[in-house]
Amino acid sequence: MAASYKLVWFVPASHLESTRDAVFVAGAGWIGDYSRCSWTTLGEGTFFGGEGTRPALGEAGRDETVTEYRVETVVPGEKLEAVVAALLRAHPYEEPAYDVYERVET
Repeated sequence: MAASYKLVWFVPASHLESTRDAVFVAGAGWIGDYSRCSWTTLGEGTFFGGEGTRPALGEAGRDETVTEYRVETVVPGEKLEAVVAALLRAHPYEEPAYDVYERVET
């Protein structure tokens, strides 16, 4: 069975659709014959931007709490590199927070 992954990222509402579109165009989000599959939840992210940072939301040099979406989708192994690159191009943050988990299928 071919490797597949779960990609998770955190993004402000302003870029929710554009990041989803980017990863879907690059090949993520297929479950069987269904395309553009994802799961999204709303929450809060926190950060402290160090010297020289330029946060897309909030200000450098102070503790910030921002409203963000957590987005999850599946990615076939052979498309993982292209999908992550598409996400990074579409994301507004200097340092986007994202995770990649290998899926175990039985």
